[in-house]
Amino acid sequence: MTTAGELFSHHEDTLRRALAAIRERTYWSAYDESLKAYGQDGPAGGRSAAEGKTAFDACLGKPFPLDQSATDGEVPGERSPYGFDLGVTYPHADVDGLLDAAQQAIPLWRDTGPDARTGVVLEILSRINARSHEVAQAVMHTSGQGYAMAFQAGGPHAQDRALEAVTYAYSEMTRQASEAEWEKPQGRRPPQRMLKRFTVVPRGVALVIGCNTFPTWNSYPGLFASLVTGNAVVVKPHPGAVLPLAITVAVARDVLRETGFSAELITLAAENPGEGLAKQLAVRPEVRLIDYTGSTAFGNWLSHNAHQAVVFTEMAGVNPVVVDSTDDYQGMLANLAFSLSLYSGQMCTTPQNLLVPREGITADGRHRSVDELAADLAAAVDGLLGDDARAVALLGAVVNETVLKRLENAPALGRTVLESRSIAHPEFPDAVVRTPTILLVDEQDHETYLQECFGPVSFMVTTDNTGDSIKLLRTSVQQHGAITAAVYSTDESVIRATEDAAIEAGVALSCNLTDAVYVNQSAAFSDFHATGANPAANSALTDAAYVASRFRIVQSRRHLPTAAPASD
Repeated sequence: MTTAGELFSHHEDTLRRALAAIRERTYWSAYDESLKAYGQDGPAGGRSAAEGKTAFDACLGKPFPLDQSATDGEVPGERSPYGFDLGVTYPHADVDGLLDAAQQAIPLWRDTGPDARTGVVLEILSRINARSHEVAQAVMHTSGQGYAMAFQAGGPHAQDRALEAVTYAYSEMTRQASEAEWEKPQGRRPPQRMLKRFTVVPRGVALVIGCNTFPTWNSYPGLFASLVTGNAVVVKPHPGAVLPLAITVAVARDVLRETGFSAELITLAAENPGEGLAKQLAVRPEVRLIDYTGSTAFGNWLSHNAHQAVVFTEMAGVNPVVVDSTDDYQGMLANLAFSLSLYSGQMCTTPQNLLVPREGITADGRHRSVDELAADLAAAVDGLLGDDARAVALLGAVVNETVLKRLENAPALGRTVLESRSIAHPEFPDAVVRTPTILLVDEQDHETYLQECFGPVSFMVTTDNTGDSIKLLRTSVQQHGAITAAVYSTDESVIRATEDAAIEAGVALSCNLTDAVYVNQSAAFSDFHATGANPAANSALTDAAYVASRFRIVQSRRHLPTAAPASD
């Protein structure tokens, strides 16, 4: 049996490099994002794309093999947004038994210490990384992401975010000595001496409530931060995206069992249709940590009702873009077109509100009216998505009926400057694929654009002037939240004013993106995802604040006898 200490030594170089990365904030990635890097001949090893597809196919149409205790039945599985039933069933847990088993597993895990826990968790991530193509298939067919995005965002990028959270947690857990001899001088009297021990103590049971669109990327930071700090973790996936997290839980349980710990430290809590299991679990006294990504309504419910737990939420936002001027008009249009189209806008980071002065903008040295800008942006989107094969790879599929209905109702909200259209998927004829729509509205139409319109719907909002746009950016983020914001301007004073507004509102800002970096993408170990400083999220992925409240330091101290004086 491999010991946890041996695993720490095996992965220590990765941890040390990650510790340097969170300080430096420069580019670094532990897990290769190239699809071709995996397989027998690839530098990353693990399963190839073909082997991952085979493993995914082997899961379909049968019960998922998860030998959890406290199982009282089966839960029906998901339907792929690409138009077919996966046919997977999952164990349904008895809540009392599940939480009791989780609590019983904690003491040994707690007492093994930060180094050993970190070694085990890094081994879990390493094994998940080796199965990235299998996870990508599961993410694709539960979230509707295109395969390349499902592989990168659901695989290596999610794993990097998990490692980042683990690294911050390790840093915080080991910031102080675990043991110290305390000696206080007493003048002519012998000094007071004590032995003090400081133990990292977990909160208890952590609940991770997964989302439909990014089941691994959004769940991994909280899941692994809670596990490495000594907590047991119950994973409650979205009913439409169970398989990626079931694979994750299965891998973690294998590693825990192999290293002498209870597999019940991590369990899957899949739910029956309409069961409302998240609400049941969230208010249980055993649950002391909750990580949630999803709607504002349920996030607020958690904050108001789960008083026994520390709750981390990422919810809705109205991501704004100030458009003032540019010296690379085609680059700006191409960048915005890609940002609006990627995964059909089903990202919490996708721009929603493009704030444009009513009198137009300056682009490449000449004036462009709002109508010209709208037409040119529409043309850029159409050009990007003109080839159906390229379009479906970029757009993916619409994840659920709620998003589709929102898109269908959008034309009533403003003047359509870009109409959404259906695209037939060449491989999955039953997939629902839609291009983005863009609507023109006035800044006075607050009820229209100052609520999140998740999916391929965005608004071009006309304002009195750029100063008014900057003010609207600040107030809309402060009142309604945002994960991202952006500005396009050739005027340094406009950029500085927008930076000031973003700082005051507490939102990450991107300036003049015209190349292959997009506002709705963030890099682990360099970019913080969300800030915790506006209503869209109460924490950032990932920083010290995100991990430090997942444990406490409990000390014990004992008196040491005064050292005997040296004899002559």
